[in-house]
Amino acid sequence: MILESMFLDDRSMRLTISRSSNMASSRSFTLDAARCRSMPLVPLYLAPMAGVTDSVFRRLCKENGADVLVTEFVSADGILHRNQRTREMIGFREEERPIGVQLFGADPQRMADAAKAVVDWVAPDFVDLNFGCPVNKVVSKHGGSALLKDCPLLERVASAVVKALDPFPVTAKIRLGWNHETINATTTAGILEQCGIRALAIHGRTKEQGYLGEADWNVIAQVASQVTIPVIGNGDIRSVDDVVLRLTTTKVRGLMIGRAAMTAPWIFRQAKAFLSTGEILAEPSLEERWAHVLRHCRMAVAESDSEEHTMAALRGRLMAYSKGMPGGRIVRGELQQVKSLMQLEGIAERHLRNAVSAVSADTAVDEAESCRASLPLTSHL
Repeated sequence: MILESMFLDDRSMRLTISRSSNMASSRSFTLDAARCRSMPLVPLYLAPMAGVTDSVFRRLCKENGADVLVTEFVSADGILHRNQRTREMIGFREEERPIGVQLFGADPQRMADAAKAVVDWVAPDFVDLNFGCPVNKVVSKHGGSALLKDCPLLERVASAVVKALDPFPVTAKIRLGWNHETINATTTAGILEQCGIRALAIHGRTKEQGYLGEADWNVIAQVASQVTIPVIGNGDIRSVDDVVLRLTTTKVRGLMIGRAAMTAPWIFRQAKAFLSTGEILAEPSLEERWAHVLRHCRMAVAESDSEEHTMAALRGRLMAYSKGMPGGRIVRGELQQVKSLMQLEGIAERHLRNAVSAVSADTAVDEAESCRASLPLTSHL
């Protein structure tokens, strides 16, 4: 199966890190580059994110090195009603494979029927079950992370879908639990493994945390050590340092990157380069970042019916892309009003021009200070 081929035996992916005695940060370490060059790559997943991971964004992440993609989640009811919006959300191109369609719902039979309909409709490489979404409008309908409070129902849903699709691969995504008092990821993972789930992604926060606080990778590590199915770790993977740290301190057999990819989709390429060769790729220049932003928007507009509507819908993505840009606050103020590609191109041009001017001014100041420092000192009596 293509899904199974994306994973490595945990014994083949152990890395060695050396820490210096004065390193206080958990993200500060050095890696033996020679070991990296001989180590096989682990699969890097793009996390499914509602309103973000549409086909255009997924393809861009794929170009930047993402190995496995998952669609935005859709409800079982939406699939069974076969409405057009749902069809658009689960549609994908061949170059996006391997790709899974993520479903949520709480009725075992309807979830099973929806899963079969998805396979017949778009033929993904796997179906993923969402048991982790913390959004209240999903949880209030007993979907997503609501099932973490009802393990018997979670078991019935997973079993029904696995049985309906067998031998087609079914995966799942969970959180640590409902809250810190009821963390049950190891129990949930064991249930899902027994149901026949083929791989399990775990987000290192509880439902009540949402996306606040820090992801608890200790629990993810516990689960990865206790189940035999591949565990994909998710949460607070923001850099290559984070990727290597999680691979060296847990037995996860894949990593899932979400919000960091919204700002820097090239994180996949950077991680794979370092893990395979030890090479540290430079951050994209400001020109390269703007080129990516403009390409994303042009692709989205070309595949839509309304440029204005599409550009308005992309404002949130533009906010994410502007994070870390010089003068980002001013740029974001302009991006919040963008309505057309021409307007965005103008913003990019002005921003790049201002950035060049700022660098030139800084260079002139540095040269002047250097010149003054080289003048001979004189005394006045």
